[in-house]
Amino acid sequence: MLDWDHNAYYHRLLLRQLPRPCRRVLDVGAGAGAFATVLAEQVGQVDAVDRSPVMIEQARRTTAPTVRCVLADVLVDPLPGKEYDAIVSISALHHMPLRDVLPPLAAALRPGGVLAAVVLPRRDLRRELPVELAAAVAHRVLGVVFLVRRRRGRTGGFPKQHHAHTGMPVVMDPPLTTQEAAREAAAVLPGARVRRLLFWRYLLVWHKPLAPQS
Repeated sequence: MLDWDHNAYYHRLLLRQLPRPCRRVLDVGAGAGAFATVLAEQVGQVDAVDRSPVMIEQARRTTAPTVRCVLADVLVDPLPGKEYDAIVSISALHHMPLRDVLPPLAAALRPGGVLAAVVLPRRDLRRELPVELAAAVAHRVLGVVFLVRRRRGRTGGFPKQHHAHTGMPVVMDPPLTTQEAAREAAAVLPGARVRRLLFWRYLLVWHKPLAPQS
C-alpha cells in the first residue's frame, strides 16, 4: 500500500533537461508510453521506441497522435529518425551495454541536443550507504503521504503498476554502479555527467557540442 512509482516521480526531472526550443524527441525503452504521453504535451513530435511488441502495442493504444510508436531494438535496428533535439530514457539503459548504446544515440542528436536518461544502478553500499538509507526512509514517508492523498480522493501520488500487469522486464541486479556508469559514459561521450539520485536511480546527461571537437 505504501509502494509508488519511482520512474513516474522522475518524469519532471527529465523534462527539465530538455533544450529550449524542443520540437523532436526520441524516447528509448518507452514501454507502454507513460513518459511519451507526458512528452507529447510539450513537444511537437515524439518517437517512442521499444523492443517489446507487447509494450509497443500498449503504447499505440494509449498515446497521442503526435507519438510515433516504433518496434525496434536500438542496439541492432536503425533509429526512426535523426537530428533529434533530445533523446530521453527512463529505466531502460541498464538493459544494454552503455558503451554500445550511447554512440548511436549521440549520433542521432542534432548539435546542441541533449541526451538525458534515468537509469538503475547496481547497489554500491561501500560508496552509497548514506543515500541508500535515506532513500529507504524517504520512500516510506512519501508512501504514507501518497496513501493519505488517495484516501482523501486526491489524484497523483505516482501509483505503481505491477510488472506482471504491464509485461515490462525487470532487472534485479543492474550491471553497473553509479561510479562505473560515470566512467563508461565519459569514455564514449566526453563531458557526460552522471549523478546518483535518491530513489535508486542515477541521472546521465550529455550535451552534444555545437561544433565538432578538434
